[in-house]
Amino acid sequence: MYLGMDIGTSGVKAVLVNAAGAIVATAARELALSHPAPLWSEQDPDAWVEAAIGAVDDLAASHPREVAQVRGIGLSGQMHGATLLGADGRPLRPAILWNDGRSQAECVALERRCPSLQVITGNLAMPGFTAPKLLWVARHEPALFRRVAKVLLPKAYVRYRLTGEMIEDMSDAAGTLWLDVGQRRWSALLLHATGLDLHHMPRLVEGNEVSAMLAPELAQRWGMAKDVVVAGGAGDCAASAIGLGAIAPGDAFLSLGTSGVVFRVTDRFAPAPASAVHAFCHALPGLWHQMGVMLSAAASLAWLSGVMETPTAALLAPLGERVDGPSPVKFLPYLDGERTPHNDAAASGAFVGLRGATGRSQIVQAVLEGVAFAARDNLAALSAASAPIAEVDLVGGGSRSPLWAQICADVLGIPVHRVEEGEVGAAFGAARLGRLAVTGEDPAQVCTRPRRLASFVPRAVTAAAYDDAYRRWRDLYPALKESA
Repeated sequence: MYLGMDIGTSGVKAVLVNAAGAIVATAARELALSHPAPLWSEQDPDAWVEAAIGAVDDLAASHPREVAQVRGIGLSGQMHGATLLGADGRPLRPAILWNDGRSQAECVALERRCPSLQVITGNLAMPGFTAPKLLWVARHEPALFRRVAKVLLPKAYVRYRLTGEMIEDMSDAAGTLWLDVGQRRWSALLLHATGLDLHHMPRLVEGNEVSAMLAPELAQRWGMAKDVVVAGGAGDCAASAIGLGAIAPGDAFLSLGTSGVVFRVTDRFAPAPASAVHAFCHALPGLWHQMGVMLSAAASLAWLSGVMETPTAALLAPLGERVDGPSPVKFLPYLDGERTPHNDAAASGAFVGLRGATGRSQIVQAVLEGVAFAARDNLAALSAASAPIAEVDLVGGGSRSPLWAQICADVLGIPVHRVEEGEVGAAFGAARLGRLAVTGEDPAQVCTRPRRLASFVPRAVTAAAYDDAYRRWRDLYPALKESA
């Protein structure tokens, strides 16, 4: 039996997976976000730990026999979050998250300090990454910065609290702007550019390697054996890829989680920073991946649900499972800024085309389409960086909606496949990495593709209408930015 935990932004998910590769049970605990100032996004690191332990407590209560059989644990987590620890191993301040946009000026300073940054990391300096956050802290909280002994990412902090060891995997480390992504090692040059050195970094391992052993007191708490292995794990997107069996060059998926991602596996380090495409290490040795990233995907729909004080399911129900053409309303889903292709932390969301006769369903449809149009931006960026993507699996909370899946197929112009267990992909992938760390099996034998539940193909007439709508949608961002 294997356990996977995903330390997300809105919550922690835990899954139990048996030797046959099937999910036996799941548990989840919610997390709260804090926005103490414009563009800021923070969380309490100890809340991650409490939620992770609580989720496993729930599994141990409902499935004690299965939890007792766990031999390997894998962790996945939200990327980029700066968790600053003092010499005592305790957090010095709330973690600064991936969707925090305060460090735009520090990005400019970092690229000026280290002109080779894009060559080494394969990425532009963006506020979402970890390194600019540390420059911001050094500038605005200098006394606190001088006390920083270690910088961990969210899942690495949870691992530290579960095992006592400070360790990070390659895929998550690649999102810091401190990793030499091609060589899969920390870059002393980049660390120096942010006032840090190698002593501030955790030890690196591959995602399928043994990183540490579960602390004895937690093993006892959950009725597990004393020798439970904790794998290196992965950043959430790479872990989702492991869960989807996306481990061969060219494999691709679209994630509609809190954020949105178009992900493609590569067999080499293939940077394309000019189009704001990310180039990161994959969770397995010898593999890398490219990503286009939207900062607000399913989060846009959740925001609308909150504003309208209506559950998401009730918002979607009147639209059915398909629409015959674009909404007359256009929506820019830049509620937290945007990465690919704009690299603009200050970008903001907008509705355009509202009229007195506009109804709620047209606004809901516009949100779904706005996210799909942003995904098309990402698809175009990745296709320009190398070969076109011919089809994608769909994962994340947004994958629950057949309507959204069909809109994505019509907008992207390629088949979109809903897959089994698509909503727990990252935690499931983490469990697979936990298994690989224990057994040393060939990843191809473990990381198989999930069963496709439904396939959605572009409808010619509707896709043509969306082509025209997309071109007009593309004009909105530069026009609104110019007038801002």
